[in-house]
Amino acid sequence: MNYTFQFNIILAHWPELVHGALLSLLLALAGFWIGAPFALVLAAVRTSGPVWLKRIAGAYVTFLTNTPVLIHIYFLFFGLPELGIRLDKYWTVIAALVMATSAYGCEIMRGGFLSVRRSEIEAGETLGFSRAQIILYVVMPHIVKTIYPALANYFIVLTLSTSMAMIIGVEELLGTAYNIASENYRHLEAFIVAAGFYIIITFVASLSLALIGRWAFRVKAKIF
Repeated sequence: MNYTFQFNIILAHWPELVHGALLSLLLALAGFWIGAPFALVLAAVRTSGPVWLKRIAGAYVTFLTNTPVLIHIYFLFFGLPELGIRLDKYWTVIAALVMATSAYGCEIMRGGFLSVRRSEIEAGETLGFSRAQIILYVVMPHIVKTIYPALANYFIVLTLSTSMAMIIGVEELLGTAYNIASENYRHLEAFIVAAGFYIIITFVASLSLALIGRWAFRVKAKIF
């Protein structure tokens, strides 16, 4: 094999790569934080809602968790215009990530709700806590400690999932690397550099989430 690696050609475009990495992170943050409230509502419905509403929420979650995010992106970007609804490429990706977060986050949060033991609630009632105090001081701390590691891991997966945005022309990290390689035909180097950037992003995000978990919720989340 006479192939000679020339990473300097790709690294010369580091400002664009950094911009792409930041865009990947912003897309993930938007998808997560907009989707989280929907996940919470769905989890509450699936835990204690009326039967008919539980079935609707269950069907929604089942559909989204058993179909790839890429199909959702295709549907939103290419399918909705046929119905007269048009989203730009950025909002298309955010909407797809919000849908994924609402479904996967629902299952994570539902697990947190179900993990609260009746005895813990009864202990709060014995101490004379009001319903609001029981939720604030008994239920929520338990749920947060239970679901935080899973939600932190899901955010890392969601960040990596933003790479699918390149398929509709979004210049996030992978899309930027692909466009650079298309100019100089150094695809191998471009994708190796992109992989390195993803490792840095996930490491920084994992470390930050672990520190936040230990500081705010006393949760010992793994960095990797």
